[in-house]
Amino acid sequence: MPHLFDPLTIKSITLKNRIGVSPMCQYSAENGHANDWHLVHQGTRAVGGAALIITEATAVTAEGRITPGCMGLWQDSQIEPLARITNFLKQHGVVPGIQIGHAGRKASSALPWDGGAHLNDSQGDWDIVGPTDVPFGGSQMKKPTPLDKAGIGTIVAAFRDTARRAKEAGYEWLEIHGAHGYLINSFLSPLTNTRSDEYGGSLPNRARMLLDIIAAVKTEWPDNLPLSVRLSATDWVDGGWTVDDSVELAKLLKSAGVDLVDCSSGGMRAEDGAVYSQAAGAGYQVPLAEKVRREAGVLTAAVGMITEPMQADQIIRNGQADMVYLAREMLRNPYWPIEAARQVHKKDAVKLPVQYARA
Repeated sequence: MPHLFDPLTIKSITLKNRIGVSPMCQYSAENGHANDWHLVHQGTRAVGGAALIITEATAVTAEGRITPGCMGLWQDSQIEPLARITNFLKQHGVVPGIQIGHAGRKASSALPWDGGAHLNDSQGDWDIVGPTDVPFGGSQMKKPTPLDKAGIGTIVAAFRDTARRAKEAGYEWLEIHGAHGYLINSFLSPLTNTRSDEYGGSLPNRARMLLDIIAAVKTEWPDNLPLSVRLSATDWVDGGWTVDDSVELAKLLKSAGVDLVDCSSGGMRAEDGAVYSQAAGAGYQVPLAEKVRREAGVLTAAVGMITEPMQADQIIRNGQADMVYLAREMLRNPYWPIEAARQVHKKDAVKLPVQYARA
């Protein structure tokens, strides 16, 4: 049986262990361009021994950013700063990944440390879109413009073009962001998608935009490199998206050429925050990854309150997921994999850079 420090090969890519750094928004880009903050943020975790580092949610259009400080890859000038990062990661044996997405009705928001509410005219707001005109809620009450078929097609094409730029920037792993109430997720969930056309109604119809995006991305993303999708595997509320829906969708994704499903949850509506908080606890999303893996026959990554090395090792050994992704724990300790290797009795599995090894 595999363990946390066993390699994992997907297509032409071999990860040196089963530890990934989950995409974490830094809200520090300049007109969508990465900078030294992003290089140091990711570079530190590369030195720390993770096998995969996924760059934060990267917008496929300027209007698809969550905030003015979010990363983007909608124009060629944004390639070079990211190439600098991917080059550094590869030098340290890390597979560079990137998550691409569109914020939908949660776009045009203030930076989180400025409150996170929707921007107003004087703050440089921009138009937002969604499957319907239902707002996210809370401090984000702006109504999105419902996308027509032409608008959907424009965004699908933007995902395709962003995948090309990601390839040119040196990325070797691509994740499509279909979670947390952003555009794709809002098409999937019946809480927000009440359309009556071919993009609404049945689960296959609500998944149509995502499947269109996957098909378009695959025209630019190399067949030999991994393609993954992050899902909110459940909305955690009655009448919403369920883990059983995620199993059915994962089967469609597998048939469409997706290699791994990254199983997160929640984030669909502001009003559901309390329900989501009650669900949260140590490893609370692991059963979602396990069910999708077992019933859809697809590789999965587990994420969310995975903090202890033995906990992470057990997830892999028990076949609950094929990878574990860490986010906040990696912010607290970029060298978590090094300590984990000691605790799970695989201390030689992580090689420190020569500059650090003597310490």
